[in-house]
Amino acid sequence: HRSGFRVHDGRQEIAVQTPAALQRRRAGPLARPGVGDWVMIGTGPEPVIQSLLPRRTALVRGAAGESHAIQLIAANVDVVLIVCGLDGDFNLRRIERYLVLVKSSGAHPVIVLTKRDLEPESGDRIAAVERMAGGATPVLAVNARTLDAGVAVRRHLPAGTTAVLVGSSGAGKSTLTNSLLGIERQATAAVRPHDSRGRHTTTHRALLPLPDGACLIDTPGMRELKLTGDEDVADATFEEFESLLGTCRYSDCGHGNEPGCAIRAAIEAGEVDAGRWTHYLKLRDEAASASAIIAGRRTSKRAEGSRQRASADRSGEREEPR
Repeated sequence: HRSGFRVHDGRQEIAVQTPAALQRRRAGPLARPGVGDWVMIGTGPEPVIQSLLPRRTALVRGAAGESHAIQLIAANVDVVLIVCGLDGDFNLRRIERYLVLVKSSGAHPVIVLTKRDLEPESGDRIAAVERMAGGATPVLAVNARTLDAGVAVRRHLPAGTTAVLVGSSGAGKSTLTNSLLGIERQATAAVRPHDSRGRHTTTHRALLPLPDGACLIDTPGMRELKLTGDEDVADATFEEFESLLGTCRYSDCGHGNEPGCAIRAAIEAGEVDAGRWTHYLKLRDEAASASAIIAGRRTSKRAEGSRQRASADRSGEREEPR
């Protein structure tokens, strides 16, 4: 929150402040505490975070806009529930993008397709997600308002597990949270009828204990989901292309009209989806571009630091007396 953080010590929730060193921009977004972090706090009339414990996992994205900064979504997460509605907001490419980010974080993804009750003819969409997941990622199609939805999701959230809900506004994250809690805790609202978009009823990240002993992080909807540059796109969710890329006739194949291209042959044979290949190229290039930009900025910062140190050294030199 703007005024600080709220932490739980296992017995009670405590309001704490952060030291000035962690509030400054120079500390970097990943050096500051985020939802899901474990911290050491000092005792006193106004408890203060003293240090941030090492993270097991970190779910991050490229910050919205043109800043190319990294934003921490949640820390120490075991399971990421990727929530997508089966209504007009359904987007298979967006789910693929989420999978790339999630698998790069060290957490395990579970895809939750909501609003099945509103879209009874959504079998093709569900099947498309299952084919894309390839059996490696669980896919649940639910009516998030029912207790059955909570039961289905809780099978993937044993006691001691920390999970985070991600997805666009209106996907049903807060509705699913209420089903998992068994109470109407999170505010919900109807989506816009013309495009099935939500209205941002969730405005901040909240860490909530579940009755079965797991913890759940609900997040605001994310319109923009940029890669950070640290993702291995092929290894994350495009394994079929990884196995084909080294089998073309020519080692420098551009996968266009070159003879003996294994990718083109697989597309023409219907073994792989052309749209999926196009999206893989887009994500691969985006990750490479983000990585190059961040590497360039790190080099510039090191060079600037060297110049400042050299300037300080020169200013400290004294002219020898004659």
